[in-house]
Amino acid sequence: MIVFDLACDQGHVFEAWFGSSADYESQRERGLVSCPVCGASQVSKAVMAPNVGAKGNRAAAVVPMRNGPPAPAELKAALAALARAQAQALEGSEHVGARFADEARAIHDGDAPERHIHGQATVEEAKALVEDGVPVVPLPLPIVPPEVTH
Repeated sequence: MIVFDLACDQGHVFEAWFGSSADYESQRERGLVSCPVCGASQVSKAVMAPNVGAKGNRAAAVVPMRNGPPAPAELKAALAALARAQAQALEGSEHVGARFADEARAIHDGDAPERHIHGQATVEEAKALVEDGVPVVPLPLPIVPPEVTH
């Protein structure tokens, strides 16, 4: 079995298990892979942190596991706390959605009013901004989608 972090075209990231990489590709091509949050079928692999083992001369860290998943109330409280932190971090920032790259470049070039913005950019757009000296900082995917909070 292999686990992948997947992301839908709505920005939701989730984990899914497959028998192999070929099984994932086959299921995705047949439209059998969908987002558990919104049901979107436009799904692709998300960036994953590598699972690197401990050095040979060091003991692996052991993380104690709780018995079972968190209680619904705990999960709800944790998500609410993350949503509050997200809202606080983005306070005073304008959500520009998929126009992020164009807006960031316009602000940098002096063609748009200077202000704090956030939104979505493709990897290629973000790389081009950095190469052109436009200051950008990647943010984690939102806990609460901007269209819900704006």
